[in-house]
Amino acid sequence: MDIATIVGLLGAFGFISIAVEDPGALWDSSSAALVFGAAVMVTVMRSKLSDALGLPMVIGKVFSNKVEEPEELIDQLFELATIARKEGMIALERVEIKNRFLSKGVTALVDGTKAELIKESLEREKEKTAARHETGADMLSAAAELAPGMGMIGTLIGLVNLLANLADPSGIGPAMALALLTTLYGSVMANVFFIPMGMKLEGYAKLEESNNDLIIIGIMFIKNGTNPRLMEDILAPYIAPKRKAKRDAAADAAA
Repeated sequence: MDIATIVGLLGAFGFISIAVEDPGALWDSSSAALVFGAAVMVTVMRSKLSDALGLPMVIGKVFSNKVEEPEELIDQLFELATIARKEGMIALERVEIKNRFLSKGVTALVDGTKAELIKESLEREKEKTAARHETGADMLSAAAELAPGMGMIGTLIGLVNLLANLADPSGIGPAMALALLTTLYGSVMANVFFIPMGMKLEGYAKLEESNNDLIIIGIMFIKNGTNPRLMEDILAPYIAPKRKAKRDAAADAAA
């Protein structure tokens, strides 16, 4: 579970709700359903069916996705390289690997696949993963563009209903407030929900693509029998400077 996403989302709604005396006045289920449902359906309309069916999974990934930090992968690659040099490639088969991309590369090493075929296969897999992330981010971006428009449509519907029932002057104020809620919902869904989620997914995609590049290089080093320490030094630039400094300090302390 990504705590930052949960905290940010709840915090944003919290600050919005304290702007009014009665937070309950900002809630109307039918208006929310109209804006959210219409925005999602129009997004589905502009997408391929297979991509649209994956939209719930894309949204869920923003809340649950946990991309490994580069230093974790470097540590694991160092361990794998050490085992391969000492015991041979076949010994890698017993190592538990959670990262699916790394696991695919290690399986190819164990099978004795040629280096160029391993690299080609991993590069192709990396491109497919990046394309999936790009599609998901594009759908969230589309929903963000469409949500305010759906909110405005809801407001116009509310105004039509208001003008059709002017016989009761006392109901004009509440009806107008209800009509404007859909505009609010459209703006909130775009700026608090869809846009930040799309940006977060893009961030995950960039980190995962960088990690996959790191893994490909590491797998090639292992295949070629490169010294694990040399491999670790070459892969070090993938670590952010602050994290690298902390990592180096920990290594010096351990020594």
